[in-house]
Amino acid sequence: MESYILDWANLLLRWLHVITAIAWVGSSFYFVFLDSSLTPPKDEDLKKQGVSGELWALHGGGFYHPVKFAGAPPKLPEHTHWFYWESYTTWLSGFALLTVSYLWNANIYLVNPADPIMSSSTAIVVALAFLVVFWLLYNGICRIFGEKQGGDGIVGALVLVLVCIASYLACHLFPGQAAFLLIGAMLATSMSANVFFWIIPGQKKMVAAIKAGEPVDPIHGQRGKQRSVHNTYFTLPVLFAMLSNHYGWLYNHDLNWLVLILMMFAGAAIRQFFVMRHGYKLGRNPHPWKYAAVGVAVLLGVMVWLKPAAPVATPATPATPATPATPATPAASAVPANSAGTGTQASAAAASAGSYENVRIIMQQHCVVCHSSETIAQKNVKFDSPEEVKSHAQQIYQQVVLLRKMPFGNPGALSDTEREAIKQWFENGAALN
Repeated sequence: MESYILDWANLLLRWLHVITAIAWVGSSFYFVFLDSSLTPPKDEDLKKQGVSGELWALHGGGFYHPVKFAGAPPKLPEHTHWFYWESYTTWLSGFALLTVSYLWNANIYLVNPADPIMSSSTAIVVALAFLVVFWLLYNGICRIFGEKQGGDGIVGALVLVLVCIASYLACHLFPGQAAFLLIGAMLATSMSANVFFWIIPGQKKMVAAIKAGEPVDPIHGQRGKQRSVHNTYFTLPVLFAMLSNHYGWLYNHDLNWLVLILMMFAGAAIRQFFVMRHGYKLGRNPHPWKYAAVGVAVLLGVMVWLKPAAPVATPATPATPATPATPATPAASAVPANSAGTGTQASAAAASAGSYENVRIIMQQHCVVCHSSETIAQKNVKFDSPEEVKSHAQQIYQQVVLLRKMPFGNPGALSDTEREAIKQWFENGAALN
């Protein structure tokens, strides 16, 4: 029953998380487009009202005319929409999903049983520390350097270094799959914290000043804009980190931390292309193709770097010419019988390696912790009996041999020899004897 409830919680939270993330990321793309596409108003009445930019757009069969005030509008409207629930709901649902998927079973997903460098409880604390400590350091960098001359460049460089350090540490402390996800959660936490601690409070202070008839301090808008820009460039790296857990060849690489950094850098470069493209269409900047080219070049470079090695062909052992039979004593004749070649012994070893008994031993060590009626039975897949194992043979082969995704969160816990044994068993018909 616990497994059934957890599966439903996982499904509903994942569904909610994706929906709210679409809304948040979508609004990010929209407002970047809007800010980059605004043109000075031509209407004298708009100029008198303090409008700094306007846009005419067509969508859904209707015309839209959004305008932006550089400072405060002449008066506040009765109804104003605040863009923050998209951020808050995305983070809350994401953290709940992280709890259900990883923290709840930290001994499986956050600790590598083949090389346990910390306990499950310690792993939970360290994982949560990544979210908190990164935000504190990132926020400190923004507060110290963000408002200085040339501060945006300094902040960008320092945040890049900080992300690289965090990625390196995460990939050395946690299994690759968990490390990639935690880096995504870390960046997403800072994005939502920017909204909660800086962007929305600044906007509320601006609204309060307008209602009180006081001048609006522009620093609130400047700080909010700065944090919003950071969120823009975090977006695609976060999405990559969250989606990467489906692709074991990424996070299982020996230099997985470098893979993560390069892929996130490519995402940020491509995001820069989209940001600047709007300005290019209005003649404000050159064509930003260089950013797209850099991003694509990094992606192609990683693809070439991670391509699997070609299988090495093993030359066949030439047949030994037959020799004339000679009389031999029983003792002498027993010698060739026992040493009738390593080929026979190798065949026997291969058959043993690919036998169900060997597969059963492997699964008892690595699989039943998640797939048994006595434990949590993830996705209701159980390996309690030979018949249940055989019924899931195709799934086992796909997840263990082809995708190399299992054990979930710790694929490195299963050796190449053990994966080869499962491969032989399946390809030989998944027999139970």
